[in-house]
Amino acid sequence: MSLKKKPLKRLIGYARVSTQQQDLSRQLKALKRAGCARIFSDTASGKSMAGRPQLASALEELDTGDELVIAEWDRATRSMWDGLQIIKEVIDAGAAIKVLDRTYIDLTTPMGRGFMAMISAMAEDERLRIIKRTHEGRQIARANGVKMGRKPKLTPYQIKEARQRLAKGERTRAVANAFNVSVSTISRLAL
Repeated sequence: MSLKKKPLKRLIGYARVSTQQQDLSRQLKALKRAGCARIFSDTASGKSMAGRPQLASALEELDTGDELVIAEWDRATRSMWDGLQIIKEVIDAGAAIKVLDRTYIDLTTPMGRGFMAMISAMAEDERLRIIKRTHEGRQIARANGVKMGRKPKLTPYQIKEARQRLAKGERTRAVANAFNVSVSTISRLAL
C-alpha cells in the first residue's frame, strides 16, 4: 500500500493601497501572520482590475488547491463585477479564497460566493459615494474661488513677456529656455 503525499496548499497573499502616501504594512503583516509565503501588492486605484499587475500575477500564480489570501476585500476590489471576476478566476484555477477581514465567509460554497458578490456590490456603492462627495466638494471649492489643478509654470507677467517675444518672431524653444519651461508650455501660449 503506497501512501501518496497530498500536495501542500500554497497561501498566496494580495494587498493593495490606492496611493503612495498610504501604507501597506498593516495588510502585509496580516498576510504574513496568515502564513502567506508569497505576497503580491499593488499601489493603484481599486476602481477596476485594470492597472493592477500584481493582482493579475497573484491570480495567474494560483494552482489547484491553493488559497488566495486577501487582507481586506474592499482593498481587492471596489466593483461588484471585478469582485465576481476575481472569484471566477480563483475558482477556475481550482483554488479558494480566504479574506482576512471577512472570516465568516467561506468562498468554497455557492452561498459564500453569493455573499461576497453582495459585499463587492456594497464596496462599489461606497466607491460611487466617495466619487460623488469628492465631485461635490470640488464644485463647492470652485464656487468659493479655489483654483484647481497644478500651479501655473509661469506668472502672469512671464506669460505676457513670453507672448511678446513670440510675437516679435523669437523661436519657441528659445523662449522656453529663457523661462526654464518646456517647449509645450510656451506653445500653448501662442494659441
